[in-house]
Amino acid sequence: MYAVGCVRWAGIGLSMLLTMAMPAEGVRAQDAPAPQVVVPVPPDPPRLTIRAIRLSEPLQIDGVLDEALYADVPPVERFLQTEPVERAPATERTEVWVAFDARHVYVSFRCWESAPSRVVANEMRRDSNAIWQGNDLVGFMFDTFHDLRNSVLFVVNPLGGRQDGQVTEERQWNGDFNPIWEVKTSRFDGGWTVEAAVPFKSLRYRAGEAQTWGFNALRVNRWKNEIALISPGPSGRGQQGLQYASIAPTLIGIEAPPAATNLDVKPYVVGDFTSGRTAPTGSDRFGGGVGLDVKYGISRNVAADLTVNTDFAQVEADEQQVNLTRFNLFFPEKREFFLENQGMFAFGGAATGGQAANSSLTPVLFYSRRIGLQEDEVVPIRAGGRMTGRVGRYSFGVLDVRTGQDDPSDPPGANFAVVRVKRDILRRSSIGVLATDRSTGAIGGGRNLAYGVDGTFGFFANLNINTYWARTRTDGLSGDDTSYRTQLDYNGDRYGLQLERLVVGQHFIPETGFVRRTDMRRTAGEIRFSPRLPRVDAIRKLVWSGSIDYIENGAGLVETREQDAVFGIDFENSDTFRVELLRSYEFLPEPFPISSGIELPVGAYRYGSVRVGYSLGQQRLVSAQLAVEHGSFYSGHKTSVTVSRGRVNVSPQLSLEPTYSLNRVRLVEGEFSSHLAGSRITYTMTPQMFASALVQYRSDGRLVSTNARLRWEYRPGSELFVVYNEERDGLGRSFPTPANRAVIVKINRLLRL
Repeated sequence: MYAVGCVRWAGIGLSMLLTMAMPAEGVRAQDAPAPQVVVPVPPDPPRLTIRAIRLSEPLQIDGVLDEALYADVPPVERFLQTEPVERAPATERTEVWVAFDARHVYVSFRCWESAPSRVVANEMRRDSNAIWQGNDLVGFMFDTFHDLRNSVLFVVNPLGGRQDGQVTEERQWNGDFNPIWEVKTSRFDGGWTVEAAVPFKSLRYRAGEAQTWGFNALRVNRWKNEIALISPGPSGRGQQGLQYASIAPTLIGIEAPPAATNLDVKPYVVGDFTSGRTAPTGSDRFGGGVGLDVKYGISRNVAADLTVNTDFAQVEADEQQVNLTRFNLFFPEKREFFLENQGMFAFGGAATGGQAANSSLTPVLFYSRRIGLQEDEVVPIRAGGRMTGRVGRYSFGVLDVRTGQDDPSDPPGANFAVVRVKRDILRRSSIGVLATDRSTGAIGGGRNLAYGVDGTFGFFANLNINTYWARTRTDGLSGDDTSYRTQLDYNGDRYGLQLERLVVGQHFIPETGFVRRTDMRRTAGEIRFSPRLPRVDAIRKLVWSGSIDYIENGAGLVETREQDAVFGIDFENSDTFRVELLRSYEFLPEPFPISSGIELPVGAYRYGSVRVGYSLGQQRLVSAQLAVEHGSFYSGHKTSVTVSRGRVNVSPQLSLEPTYSLNRVRLVEGEFSSHLAGSRITYTMTPQMFASALVQYRSDGRLVSTNARLRWEYRPGSELFVVYNEERDGLGRSFPTPANRAVIVKINRLLRL
């Protein structure tokens, strides 16, 4: 059934008559088209339908809405709040148009503002979190396979700062994926406007000319802290409602271009200078190289990637973290070759990014940072290939990468292979298998296999169940090599409940994955009550939550027991306040070197602490998360002060992002203080060019590290990078002196055939 309606609900009757008469073909802007928006389409659940408009000529992407499309075609205007008043009409008017031609899909916004001077726009750098957290913005999503679970997102603020990414199963967010698209913004007396053009070649979609996609649009008014969408997501999700493909309106009328060669070739040239311990001989060295990345669209829904002599000079340095536990830290993947369809390889509902990944004990069966990096040592990637895609209800990914040594002193090379297959079932659920193989061949010997089956099940709007079973095979080890998990997560706006059972064997070692803790049997639960206070002007929501975490080893000995209680306030101005009470029991099965020269003996420890935190909304000129914690800690006491996610908006081009962490620990075995301070300084010349420097200082070893980077996207997909890395070692000196230095210049060029 074809659907065309009118902008206002009063015209439903006329709209239904138009539905009967309107053909499916695209409408040219210069014709006299019917309104673009549409009424809910039965049956349950009601779903809006939007028709894309065919254009005879491309739009000029300048942010100025002066083409015939905007005069002749009524826009989508029906935006409903998800915050602060669920499903109430948005208080600021937003107009959206969707159009296409033979090469691009266009999305345009006109954002009316009752107080234009209060629009918050302070970030131009691409993919900055400040765009999401501290700016007025608009966003849109395409569910190009119309599977109601996966999508591609695009976000823009009034300065033209943009962010983009992929969403898998409505949960896994990959914000490091950067498709090629063009966007411009502009201002007018009553607000601001956006024009965006997304090439068909940047999208994957079903075969066939006539396309049916999912589409939704978002408007965030930051000074009101108001969030509105055409189709709002589940209660309490806020901006994340844009990720929910299952409730997105249906987009009809798109006509895909005829099949043609879809080949992207991206050669690069790099030159570098290194000195100090970074150079293989311990002296100064000049180097360089060339390489190539190729992406080939085998079909509209299957893509192959090939990399030769991969270089990662453009990658930013990891932000250092303080680790007072005996388990490993998780760092996200940032390398371009591994980013597209990264969520395809997620397994069992395990988090692969963000804060959830930093604290999760759930193993990650495939962790791409294992490839080319070994204990902070770079192992060059000689060649690699990937193929990812979707056929019907099946999605799949295959990867094979070979690493090798530049020098005999380097870590040995290896071959990495990964196979992933998933099948969609029910409305928002899937089952799948994943297998990995790591072999070092003749150098060092040894092989590691990991394989498993998993299921992620989504019911209603807020109930999810994640489960998996996995096993590893490692040369020289046998027995106790399995892991399994069952997790129930109900994440409603007013109530929340999470229950989990997780088992990780002592010899469960996926060498192409990430395991924070082995030999454990974990039982955990959390409950939350978070009522809204509509009659209190300053407060939006209160939060009470409690959790318990109970971990035994394989022999049944309790090693960890944690009880946590939290009270919080979410304010209308986007500030938040939290008080947390924590009680812990920890058994150390072996001595734990917690700091240089201080070792905790084997034994049981009971301790507790109080943590108070306040977070300032990022729309402010100065914002940060501030926290103070004090209490007992192992055999003594600990006091910590943390400043995280700091930001000082000097101007729309210049920002500072300071961080600081102090841990003062007094134990029976000794005492120590740990300081970690740093700041990212960013100057953005245009949305396509910025320079940034991440400077970090650690008190243990008096280490100072600097990662400075200039990135210029001189044409879409083609970039110039200039990178300076330095590490200073201050042990035994009055002032840290350089230990390692490197200067790298890299240029690549995208050839889209």
